Amino acid sequence: MFHRTINTPKSRSFFLFGARATGKTTVIRERFPAHSTHSYNLLDLDVEEQLARDPMMLERQVLGLSSAITHVVLDEIQKLPKLLDVVHNLISTHRVPQSFILTGSSARKLKSGGANLLAGRAALRTLFPLTHRELGSAYLMESAIRWGCLPAIWNASDAEERDDILRSYANVYVKEEIWAEQLVRRLDPFRRFLEVSARNSGKILNYSNIARDTGVDIKTVQAWYGLLEDTLIGFHVDAWHSSIRKQLRQSPKFYFFDTGVTRALSKMLNVIPHPQTGYYGDLFEQMVICELNARSHYENLDYKLNFILTKTNVEVDLIVERPGKHPALVEIKSTNQVNESHVSSLEHFAKDFPEAQLELWSQDPKVQKFGRITAMPWQQGIRSV
Repeated sequence: MFHRTINTPKSRSFFLFGARATGKTTVIRERFPAHSTHSYNLLDLDVEEQLARDPMMLERQVLGLSSAITHVVLDEIQKLPKLLDVVHNLISTHRVPQSFILTGSSARKLKSGGANLLAGRAALRTLFPLTHRELGSAYLMESAIRWGCLPAIWNASDAEERDDILRSYANVYVKEEIWAEQLVRRLDPFRRFLEVSARNSGKILNYSNIARDTGVDIKTVQAWYGLLEDTLIGFHVDAWHSSIRKQLRQSPKFYFFDTGVTRALSKMLNVIPHPQTGYYGDLFEQMVICELNARSHYENLDYKLNFILTKTNVEVDLIVERPGKHPALVEIKSTNQVNESHVSSLEHFAKDFPEAQLELWSQDPKVQKFGRITAMPWQQGIRSV
C-alpha cells in the first residue's frame, strides 16, 4: 500500500480526474470509509443503464440517505455527464449535507457536452501515477523507466506480469476509453497514431510527418492529440517565447503521462532501455518531467512548463514559469557523472535570463556549481523549483 500525496478535501465536493489505473478508486476507498459513503459505479452497466433512463433516481436516492452518509461517489462521471445537473440541484437547491466525489478518466464528454461543472462548488484534483516520493524506499529507477509507475506495476511479481499489465492497458485504453465512447470514427488509423505519437513522446511535434505515417490529415492528428490530453493520457509542453504570439508559432512537444504506457503504446516493451543510450535518455527525461508536472498539480503551484529551442538547435529541456518568481531553466541528463559539457545549453541562455534559476538535473548524486548553474540529483531538483 502506498501513501498518495494528493490532497483530497474532507468536507467539500470535488472532482478527481486521472487516467485509467492511476488509483482513483483506491484513494477514495482509503480516505472515505464505506460505512459513511454511498457509491455509484458508472462502469457497472446496470447502474449506468438505470441512471441513464432515469437521472432523477439519483436525486430521490440521495435525499433518502441516512444522516450517517457523509459522501456520495459517482465513479467515472464522464459516462453520464447529465448527472452533474442533478448533483448541482442537490447541492444548491436541496442543500444536502453530503459532499460529492466525482471521479473521471476523461474530460472529453464533459467539455464537448458543455457539462455542468458545479459552478465552482466542487474543487478539482488530478491523480497521476506513483511518484518517487510516494514509492519511498520501494522506488527503483530502472523499473520506473522500463515499466513506469502505475500502481499495478509496483504490485506485480515479475517482468512478465508487468509487460502483460502494460499491453492490457494499451488495449483497454483503445477499446474502452476511445472506441466504446465513440471518440474516433476509424479505429485502425487511430491505433497507428498511438504507436507513432508514443514513439514521438517528448519530441517537437511535426504534424505533417505524423499525419503521413498515420494515413490521416494534419487536422485529424491535431484533434487526436487533443483527445489524448482530454483522456489524461498526456500533456503538451509549449515552446517558450516572451511574445505569446510568437510562442504559438512554434510546434509544442507532447509527453505521455507514464513511461511504461508510452513503451506499450509504441510497441517497444521488448526493447530494454539501457543506460547511456538515446532511448534511455528520452525515457528518463519524460519520467522527470512527469514527476514535476505531478508535483505542480498536487501542491497547486500553477507552474507552466515550456521548452526553448534556437534556430541553431540549442535547446533547454524546461523553462518553468512560476507565479511570483523568476523562471527556472532546467536541463535534464540521464548521466550519473556530470561534467562541464552537460551545462553548455544552459550557459548559452544565461545572459538572456539574468534573474533565472539555472539547474541541471541528473542521476549524479553530487551537487556541483558551474558558475550560476547548479547541478544536482533530479529528485532534489524537483523539490528545488
